[in-house]
Amino acid sequence: MANESPAPAEPTPATPRPRRRAPAKAAAPAPEPPAPALAKDATPEAPRAPKRAELTRELRVLLSARTAMDGRRPIFGRQAANRYWRIGRDGAWRRPRGLQSKQRRHYGYRAKIVRIGYRSPARVRGLVPSGFAPVLVHSKDELDGIDARRQAAIIARTVGTRRRLVLEEEARKLGIRVLNPIVRGEGEA
Repeated sequence: MANESPAPAEPTPATPRPRRRAPAKAAAPAPEPPAPALAKDATPEAPRAPKRAELTRELRVLLSARTAMDGRRPIFGRQAANRYWRIGRDGAWRRPRGLQSKQRRHYGYRAKIVRIGYRSPARVRGLVPSGFAPVLVHSKDELDGIDARRQAAIIARTVGTRRRLVLEEEARKLGIRVLNPIVRGEGEA
């Protein structure tokens, strides 16, 4: 009897899987509550900064063409960048000038050389991907000259955190988009 193995336990019944529910039908949207009346001393809400610049149809087409060109543009590698750390570390381009240089002579297995044909369309050159023209800002006075529909602010790196917060708040009140904020608004992604 010492060599007897214990009797196998009764298998427990498996719990049934929960069934998937059918998606609920969309109900009619509820009517929006009326906007609260502003008190006499309260200021109206500041205009929201646009996510994209107001561009003509032609500029929108050129901007999308520039994005497509960016995908096709090769990485312009400097000659011998893989050989020397001091050359390859910053990715700066220098034209190959050696008489025997295979890259200068456009041998196919070498990196491509910078040429004018790789350039983006002139009308959208310098615009950020959302279509805004960036404007470097150091003070509140510089914010006043910005067209919020076509330009966006970039707060200079030399501006400290305290003044940067003031500039971001002022830009929010004016409805100007800040491209490098440290405080994200509730509507920004």
